[in-house]
Amino acid sequence: MTDLIFDDIGSFPLPEGVTKEWMANAFSKRDSDEQLFNIIGSAFKQKLDAGVQVATYPQFQDMYEQFLSIIKDPECVEEPFKVKEDSARILELDILEKTAAQYKKETGDKPDVRVCVTGPLELYLKDFGGTQYTDILDTLAVSIDRFISKAIKSAKNFNIRTVSIDEPSIGINPQVMFEDAELVKALSLSTAYAGKQDVDVEIHLHSPLHYKIACDTPSINVIGVESAANPSYLDLIDKKVLEDTDSFLRVGIARTDIFNLASVLNEKYNTNVWKDTQYLPEIVTEMETPEIIAKRLENAHSIFGDRIKYVGPDCGVGSWPTQEIACQLLSNVEEGISIFQNKQLY
Repeated sequence: MTDLIFDDIGSFPLPEGVTKEWMANAFSKRDSDEQLFNIIGSAFKQKLDAGVQVATYPQFQDMYEQFLSIIKDPECVEEPFKVKEDSARILELDILEKTAAQYKKETGDKPDVRVCVTGPLELYLKDFGGTQYTDILDTLAVSIDRFISKAIKSAKNFNIRTVSIDEPSIGINPQVMFEDAELVKALSLSTAYAGKQDVDVEIHLHSPLHYKIACDTPSINVIGVESAANPSYLDLIDKKVLEDTDSFLRVGIARTDIFNLASVLNEKYNTNVWKDTQYLPEIVTEMETPEIIAKRLENAHSIFGDRIKYVGPDCGVGSWPTQEIACQLLSNVEEGISIFQNKQLY
């Protein structure tokens, strides 16, 4: 039977009545910590209850400001763009300690966690666009490595199983001016500590067009592919390249492009399902069913076999309408994996 690990990408819907604006203020002002901590802890527990084996800490912050707000704080850096090691903290992981301790008390096991950090290229593009200052790119990479190092060293009640660098611009953004070798160096710097630990180091890409950059980065061993919504992405990857570099795939087997999914319902019922919400559950009861998810996994496995190590939804579900529907998608993924694995037994 194929040994697959079910993880998720990170973002998650907010509970009813809580806005993004409220969350942004809660993170910046820290004047509503009890409610903030409860929201993050609850979201993480919902992921575990839905069957996610390696859950990403719930991502409710802007993926750029979460790190840049610290990196650009004069009190938190030792030189421009180089964060102090003691300041390189991911608040959500500190918050999860209490939830993880309760999980350990109830199950006897520490939960496995996936730590997602915004990659150095993404942070660079946010501030510098289509320029080419490799020294700044490398310094940002060192800062990311310090966030990862601090996270791994500080974890007490959970196991950090996977570290993921989020680099959606690679292969998509025409502003990227760096050579492949420069990107490999930056990615190597940002994952230097993680690559020496007993964890998987993943890169999350929105397009695998330049996946070989990840294969050429020795510390990265897992490449994420959003192949549920874009099955043709699998055609861009050469299994032999994966084997030659001892690289593995994280394959997306459930679609998360909620606006495209909703548009199908809009056309079917001639309505706006964001206002006429009665039809939204069909996304997880008729469109993204366990059977459809299992077929996607079966197709990917027929191509790459044991080069697939992680599976889960394509991307985050932060834009999904409710936590309940998002959790149902995660549960469908778990069931889809079980359907596929049971077939493998016979």
